[in-house]
Amino acid sequence: MTKAPVEDQRRLLDVQALDTRLQQLAHRRKNLPEQARVAEIDSQLADLNTALVASRTAANDLRRELAKAETDVEQVRTRAAHDQTRLDSGAVSAKDAQALVSELESLGRRQGLLEEVELEVMERLEAHEDTLAKLDEANQKSLDARAAAVAELDAAYAEIDAEAAGVATQRATAVTGLDAALVALYEKVRAHLGGQGAAALRAGRCDGCRLDLDQTAIEAIRAQPADEVVRCEDCGRILVRIPEKRVTE
Repeated sequence: MTKAPVEDQRRLLDVQALDTRLQQLAHRRKNLPEQARVAEIDSQLADLNTALVASRTAANDLRRELAKAETDVEQVRTRAAHDQTRLDSGAVSAKDAQALVSELESLGRRQGLLEEVELEVMERLEAHEDTLAKLDEANQKSLDARAAAVAELDAAYAEIDAEAAGVATQRATAVTGLDAALVALYEKVRAHLGGQGAAALRAGRCDGCRLDLDQTAIEAIRAQPADEVVRCEDCGRILVRIPEKRVTE
């Protein structure tokens, strides 16, 4: 059996309270609402990035298509201008003049069709560029929102870390001078029981597992010397006996 001064056993509850607070802070740090907000914005940014890539690709494709349509129109215009210059020069035969007139009519029809294609591509490109501009705007707003959310998250981290540092300092002070064997046992039990290695025994109940000890166990504990380190038979935690208040008449 392990023995430790009664006062050390009672001080162990102070250490446990500080360890519990450190656990609470660590849990809070991992589950901040600001983290969920950053994750939500990151998801939005991922969706926006996918949409932006698709929209930019479509816009670039349409720009190339428009450039080709403009080139096609310009080629027809150039050819028509050349034919018109020849025709206007009067230096061609009647047969050649007739052929030039026929070609100019054909080129005119061809130019009309190509200009319709050019206009249709321009309209589609304009629509895509409008969509792209809106996506860029939404993306920037999300980036700004993320920066703000990250700043809030960092502030929350800093606040928790500052408190945790203070609690850790208090913990180091609280454990100083305690019986080494008692502390070693406490750490061992705490590691196996989710962070709580010691609990008070009040009115026959373990504050750790919240179970009432049977009368036989209570009597057995009462029979132990005050400096004997006792354990809860249900959860295995170190039981720190708290003197029962006597009712005076």
